[in-house]
Amino acid sequence: MANPETHDIAQAVIDRMADSQDPRFKAVMTSLVKHVHAFLEEMQITPEEWMNTIEFLTATGKMCDEKRQEFILLSDTLGISMAVVAIAQAKGSASLKHNPPQLAPTEATVLGPFFWEGAPELPLGSDIRGSSSGTPALYCGRVTDTAGQPIAHCTLDVWSGDSDGFYDLQKGAEAPMELRARFHTDAQGQYSFWSIRPTCYPVPDDGPVGVMLRKMGRHPFRPGHMHTMLSAAGHETLITHLFVADSPYLESDAVFGVRNSLIVPFQAHPAGTAPDGTQMSEPYHVAQFDFALVPTV
Repeated sequence: MANPETHDIAQAVIDRMADSQDPRFKAVMTSLVKHVHAFLEEMQITPEEWMNTIEFLTATGKMCDEKRQEFILLSDTLGISMAVVAIAQAKGSASLKHNPPQLAPTEATVLGPFFWEGAPELPLGSDIRGSSSGTPALYCGRVTDTAGQPIAHCTLDVWSGDSDGFYDLQKGAEAPMELRARFHTDAQGQYSFWSIRPTCYPVPDDGPVGVMLRKMGRHPFRPGHMHTMLSAAGHETLITHLFVADSPYLESDAVFGVRNSLIVPFQAHPAGTAPDGTQMSEPYHVAQFDFALVPTV
């Protein structure tokens, strides 16, 4: 087809993939081409608008470096990341339909742009606050499977922003890791560590994604949360958050990541002996949460 009509171009592109040796890639690209061309025709996109789109994506790429991933931020703020997470978790939970679980699997949410590989491995009960200010908080609970059996030596990665909402990755190339660590559950599946009570904060809005949000009439804020990633042999990896129950923006999270089951009361306590025996000279909070992982099929 040397001179295809507008409505035939999509099919012409698809036909050119006839020799593709990757069935999944071919299927995904076929669907993508169909939907994108249908969108262009439906909205009657002009050349100027399409060039603006290309320039926006180019600017998004230029904002990415080793510590900033503007494309993840774009995916998050468009709800795409959460849609992909929901699809993956639905598939992972499908195996439970014929064997109803005793416990509902803990819901997943987005990884976000601030995960940093190589966090220090620390013993349970460690304090990861470092020099960060903020109200101390004890995080504790158990990790089990959906039958309620404890998962020993489950790897638990945790990370959060500081009391002003900034992550260590946002503090310059020479900034050290802060408020992040890796723990392993004990023989009873229990975990505990000290950090701070997270605060709400804006996602980075000094780049193309910020421009897009403002043009959409949207705010860039996320409610306070602690990131967690759990992995254990024989179980599906879980990436999720623990959201502070009374935090602002729970109803309008900029990345659509809040799930009611992940909202956790941070119980306030006066100075004194904490549940883990730590002597606290200042008021603190306790966030208790139990995770349930899905067995791998």
